[in-house]
Amino acid sequence: MGICCSDVSGGKSAVGGTTSYHASSTANASNDAVDAFLKSRGYNGLFSQIEVSLSAANLRDRDVLSKSDPMAVLYLKGRDGTLQELGRTEVVLNSLSPKWIRKYIVTYQFEMVQNLVFHVYDVDTQFQNIDVKALKLEEQQFLGEASCTLSEIVMKSSRTLTLDLSREEVSGPGHVQKSGQLMIYAEESFASKTTTELILRCSDLESKDLFSKSDPFLVISKITESGISVPICKTEVLKNDHNPRWTQILLSIQQVGSKDSPLTIECFNFNSNGKHDLLGKVQKTLAGLEKLHSVATGENLFIPASAGQNHQNKVLKSQLYVDKYSENIKHTFLDYLTGGYELNFMVAIDFTASNGNPRLPDSLHYIDPSGRPNAYQKAILEVGGVLQFYDSDKKFPAWGFGARPIDGPVSHCFNLNGSSNYCEVEGIHGIMMAYTSALFNVSLAGPTLFGHVVTSAAQIASESVARNERKYFTLLIITDGVITDLQETKDAFVMASDVPLSILIVGVGGADFKEMEILDADKGERLESTTGRVASRDIVQFVPFRDLQSGEISVAQSLLAELPSQFLTYMRARGISPNT
Repeated sequence: MGICCSDVSGGKSAVGGTTSYHASSTANASNDAVDAFLKSRGYNGLFSQIEVSLSAANLRDRDVLSKSDPMAVLYLKGRDGTLQELGRTEVVLNSLSPKWIRKYIVTYQFEMVQNLVFHVYDVDTQFQNIDVKALKLEEQQFLGEASCTLSEIVMKSSRTLTLDLSREEVSGPGHVQKSGQLMIYAEESFASKTTTELILRCSDLESKDLFSKSDPFLVISKITESGISVPICKTEVLKNDHNPRWTQILLSIQQVGSKDSPLTIECFNFNSNGKHDLLGKVQKTLAGLEKLHSVATGENLFIPASAGQNHQNKVLKSQLYVDKYSENIKHTFLDYLTGGYELNFMVAIDFTASNGNPRLPDSLHYIDPSGRPNAYQKAILEVGGVLQFYDSDKKFPAWGFGARPIDGPVSHCFNLNGSSNYCEVEGIHGIMMAYTSALFNVSLAGPTLFGHVVTSAAQIASESVARNERKYFTLLIITDGVITDLQETKDAFVMASDVPLSILIVGVGGADFKEMEILDADKGERLESTTGRVASRDIVQFVPFRDLQSGEISVAQSLLAELPSQFLTYMRARGISPNT
């Protein structure tokens, strides 16, 4: 499923039929450089191959002496509305209810809204001996079009979605006539479900710390066709250990590419400042790792040669061993969605005074009369815009914190809709309306405390488990400042790691967000509570909004990339299977 993660509770998350067309994931899909940029910051997205099959019924008959000869064309609609053609089916002769054989392979990316558009044409007889790729579509008769998101298809328990085909009449714009139905069937490829289970260990690692042994961890990267190294998996950090044996990791063959795709395995000594020391590396394929396991031998680590040293790698006495190698079929993220699981969206907004007066243009909460969204609105629209497709009732809990409601004390968790009885609002539009209304009905105050809203979100998730609901919750916290209840927040996060909840944090403005990175286990060690209890899993993803101003990567891409991995870690640790 394009997922690699630790297979034990408390391990660090990491990334981790015949077809005729292989479609790119999106019109504005990340290239290798952008992909590497994402991965370097721990945003290890979900990439799964979906085989799309098409059929139609009750098409309009456009031929005089015979039935239509239909062909379907699949497009991906970009953010700017442009259509990128992903592929064409074959032409089915004399049929108003065609079942096309040619399939599309589309890369499903959870953290993006992938809008699909389908056009159906009647291919004129004179063109039927021409390869469909060479056909000029403007020379064919247009039968109708339909559109949907890829998430709408994969959420169906039957994996089938039926859409009405329609076309504008010649009589003028706005006069739309139905012209049949299009049936779309999506199936996850077998390779997406095949997972390699690995237990790796090293021997005789060098010491990089002055007064103690090294704190080693591994990073596994794949090498793209353009030569860029893209991290796909990371182990946990082991303290003071020169002969470490890491917990089992799960590495999707789909994410690697194939068993013969080149991999680099690097061993680092962990440093809290993020500047980790390279202890050595090896280059292998999955097939090579399987062989190391079968013959029970190790592979020497090496240090790459520096410029000017005749390019001779320094071979070390340290070795890498593969204690376990096995391939299994695992339930995937899409299996759970198809089985009826939903993702429920929640949001908490920072109303502390450091945001500035909302009525002034330099405020982070300023509502621009031109309609241009501020950073808070952008985060809500982008993240909520993706998650709303996975929530059937679209009723979202929404809170504010750090403000003083009218005639009341400072509240660190108040209902954004102004109600004292319920916290939900209707849809993303409801969140936006409640946010705007709250700006004029509360007084910005402080300090910045997360503990209350995290506890409220965890309580909702816990109650859902007690009702045996098939739900997983995602809390988006948007804040402009450094939290003042760091340890209380850690305590709340550690408790929340036991319930079906992930926490996404967006830092807006120019504050120093170093403490936020402490909460994100990708940037350091797992969280520990006041009592010494360690978080059972990584549930936090943090990103500073200012890092995304270039527009290459959206807020949603950055924040949601790890969510499927966190979801699967929760389900697998509890032995929960999809209802399929």
